[in-house]
Amino acid sequence: MRIEEAIKQKEFKDPYNKAIVNLLYTHSHIVSKQSSLFKPFGLSPEQYNVLRILRGQNGNPITVSSIQERMLNKMSNASRLVEKLKQKNLVVREECPSDRRQVDILITEKGMQILNQLEEEIYGLNRKLVQLSEEEVDILNSLLDKLRG
Repeated sequence: MRIEEAIKQKEFKDPYNKAIVNLLYTHSHIVSKQSSLFKPFGLSPEQYNVLRILRGQNGNPITVSSIQERMLNKMSNASRLVEKLKQKNLVVREECPSDRRQVDILITEKGMQILNQLEEEIYGLNRKLVQLSEEEVDILNSLLDKLRG
């Protein structure tokens, strides 16, 4: 569906304005679909992002500030997200042995199990959302990288 139809707008001031509106609308569409997928697991897309960051640590602890730096949504509050994940027993917080002011975060076995359960569903959702050929996806990725400079 063309963006004009989706938001019921006949035309845009210029193609740059249209591109920004299109990106924002598409972002909202993707987050909405992801949220529906994560809801049965009691997760938000941001909490899922934190779990993926922790899984990528391969069992090595990471600080909340390092999680924050790696998050897709830089406006997210990593401390609050970690606390919610801790309440669900998906992560643990441990005092750093070398610096008692620092807190290390690790994903739990339960957190890993949820990621493993979601993996196939995410894979399918991504292909459903991005209805492009591999060549087109490569071009899209290249253009998005270029757009961010």
